[in-house]
Amino acid sequence: MKKIVLTIISLVTLISCQSDDKYENYNRDPKNPTQVDADFLFNNAQKSLVDQMTSTNVNSNVFRLLGQHWTETTYIDEANYDLTNRNIPQAHWSEMYRDVLLDLKTAKEVAEADPELSAGEIAARVAQAEVLMVYTYQQLVDTYGNIPYAESLDAEGFPLPAYDDAATIYSDLIARIDAATPNLTGSGFSIDNIYGGNMAAWTKFANSIKLRIGIRLSDVNPTLSQSTVESAVAGGVFTSNDDNATFEYQGATPNTNPLWVDLVQSGRSDFVPANTLVDFMNDLEDPRRAVYFDDNMGADTYVGGIYGASNTFSNYTHIGDLLHQPTFPGILLDYSEVSFYLAEAAARSYAVTGTVEEHYNNGITASFEYWDVADVATYLAKPEVAYATAPGADWREKIGSQFWLAMYNRGFEAWTVWRKYDTPILNLPEDTGNPVPTRYTYPINELTLNGTNWEAASEAIGGDEQTTKIFWDVNDSPSN
Repeated sequence: MKKIVLTIISLVTLISCQSDDKYENYNRDPKNPTQVDADFLFNNAQKSLVDQMTSTNVNSNVFRLLGQHWTETTYIDEANYDLTNRNIPQAHWSEMYRDVLLDLKTAKEVAEADPELSAGEIAARVAQAEVLMVYTYQQLVDTYGNIPYAESLDAEGFPLPAYDDAATIYSDLIARIDAATPNLTGSGFSIDNIYGGNMAAWTKFANSIKLRIGIRLSDVNPTLSQSTVESAVAGGVFTSNDDNATFEYQGATPNTNPLWVDLVQSGRSDFVPANTLVDFMNDLEDPRRAVYFDDNMGADTYVGGIYGASNTFSNYTHIGDLLHQPTFPGILLDYSEVSFYLAEAAARSYAVTGTVEEHYNNGITASFEYWDVADVATYLAKPEVAYATAPGADWREKIGSQFWLAMYNRGFEAWTVWRKYDTPILNLPEDTGNPVPTRYTYPINELTLNGTNWEAASEAIGGDEQTTKIFWDVNDSPSN
């Protein structure tokens, strides 16, 4: 077990390129420091993953800004796409590799070595960890492009890991989810803050991740996309909001929703909804405005902050009350997202049940239900919303626009909808006019400490630039 602790220290130093004694202590039982509990590691990885995807701290997560659902008030570097001043790519990279993937890998190893577990219990635990590892590796690919994969998480064997081709990683992730899913039965980890040990729910989650992977491939590898999507749907994906992969936060620190920390506990007023989103919703008279936003400007009056400008907090609409609650759940994947993937699959004539319009309506309805907004039928009947008459030359704009609206508070997916579906038209930031990023650049520590592999990866993807596209992003995303 000493080797595990040394591996953790080595990985933090050589791959994450930063010392973190606190993390080492996380993996120590104060009463028996030679033991690492697999359930603790799994729980820590769950929380670290959801925290990172939920947070709006500009030192670690600016996805809500990249999707232009929010903008900033006083400090506007991030809304103008200066992501290196705070070393944001490094923070995200380190969190996902160190506090999520490494914990999951170690949790699997500890579970496999536990003599008190049956073979079935070990297989179930390994499968749960694999599902979250697939989720995390896909997120990293979709953020950076080519990443360390085959040689990652092994600091002793590969202190300077090579980067793998992103498309090749995607293919392997499909194989990994296929291998893990049949083992999601029986008894898994005893601490499970996503599904509470419900392995049938984990199976739906795994298949829904597989569906997401398949749809991402639709423009670059239609054959693999179709087979992956059809297999995922046949296995059973989300069918209602009851299936959502959510993490339940608590009312007291340190287990509150990170949004509460950033928006309330901090005492700061750093964010307002962006005019990109507010104007779009105003044009539709979208009733979700009443929960997405506060009514501080007066009843039914919503004014978004100018994207990328210095916005006086009191002059613009504020973020809705629900997002200020410490117990507001974090989300990894939801039924609305799944429905819009199915709408695309139907539009491409993949063998999934239901029509494009049915899945499109399901995606909107799921969003309304999640936010507890009434009268979705009236909204769906609007000519600007109804699938048959909504603006757009084809299904891509119709699906993408409503998908982007439904991903409120899920900044990474909102940004990804824009990259994948090329809609809506995003604003150039007011202060600099910089182009909207299509990826994070690699962390600066990779350039300085893993330079040979960084250089090869940068050349392979077409340059380590914020405007270099992820391999599945082959269309032109619009911006003003």
